[in-house]
Amino acid sequence: MRSKNTRYPEEFKRQIVKEVEEVGNATLVARKHDIVPGTVTRWVRESKEANKTNNPLNIDYSTNSSLDKENEQLKKLLGEKDLEIAILKDLLKKT
Repeated sequence: MRSKNTRYPEEFKRQIVKEVEEVGNATLVARKHDIVPGTVTRWVRESKEANKTNNPLNIDYSTNSSLDKENEQLKKLLGEKDLEIAILKDLLKKT
């Protein structure tokens, strides 16, 4: 793990947030990049808040459709499966 007072460039943070949105699992992304999961979760939350304030009409497009909800569920499921695979690979390396 990195030291407690490490500062990350904004571009790196945006990349991590984008990856979390694609994978759907902040813990898995944090583990992959050796970052504290709480830090990644905070970056995602701050990104969502910034997007909300940058939206001139304050419309939350992510909750307007059942397809968006299904997409989020599928991303979460995919992230969980990726985490399971990573854990199983770690176990195989130990044996």
